[in-house]
Amino acid sequence: MTAEEVGRRVSELLFRARAIHCNLSQPYILAGGWASPVYIDVRLLFGEHEVRNQLVTLVSDYLIAHFSADAFDAVVGAETAGIPLSVSLADRNSLDFRYVRKRSLGIGRDAQVEGGSVDGLRVLLVDDITTDASSKLNFARGLRAAGAQLEHVLSVFFHDAFPGARDRLAEAGLKLHALAGWNDLLRADSSTLHAQERAEIERFLADPVVWSARHGGRVSASSRR
Repeated sequence: MTAEEVGRRVSELLFRARAIHCNLSQPYILAGGWASPVYIDVRLLFGEHEVRNQLVTLVSDYLIAHFSADAFDAVVGAETAGIPLSVSLADRNSLDFRYVRKRSLGIGRDAQVEGGSVDGLRVLLVDDITTDASSKLNFARGLRAAGAQLEHVLSVFFHDAFPGARDRLAEAGLKLHALAGWNDLLRADSSTLHAQERAEIERFLADPVVWSARHGGRVSASSRR
C-alpha cells in the first residue's frame, strides 16, 4: 500500500469517526499556541473496535512497508493519546509495550518511562498528532535518558501547515512518520464539511501563520502569544 493510499484511508477514518471539528466563529488554539479553524480529534479513532482495528491494520501495513521485521523491540505510547494505539499495535506485531509520560510524577520510582525498562531497546514512539513537535522532543529526551535507542516517531496525523516541526525533529536525530496530513484530508471524501468550512480551511492553509496571527494565535515560528 502506498503512502498516498494510507493517507487517504486514514483521512476517511477521521471523517467517519467525526473527528474533524471546524469552528468558523471561535478558532481553536493548538499545541504551541497556533490558531486553527479545525481541531482534529484523532483519539476518536481509538474508541470503536472496528475503526481502531482498521487503523491498527493501516499502521502495521505502513511499518511492514518501511521497516524490517526486526527494526524495533518495543512500541512506546506517548501520554496520553499514544497509549491505546501503541498497545494495539504492539499486540498486532508481537512487540513489547512501554509508555512515556510528559513528565515524571515525582513520587514512587519517579519514572518518566513506564511498563518496564527501555535500556538498550530499539523503540518506536507513537502519538496521535504532531503540530510543532515540542511534546515529541520532550518524550524523546525522557526515553533516551532511560537508555532507549530512538530514531523514529510515528504520528497518525501531522498538522503540517505550520513550519519547523520536521526540522526540530531532524536536529534531534528523529524522523517523523506521519500517516496523514492536510493534503490527504482534503483529497478524501469530505462530504461532512460544509462549503463555508472548506473555504475557510483553504484560506487557513494558504498562509497558516498569518491566519493564526489574525485570529489570536501564535504570530511566527519564533514567537508566541
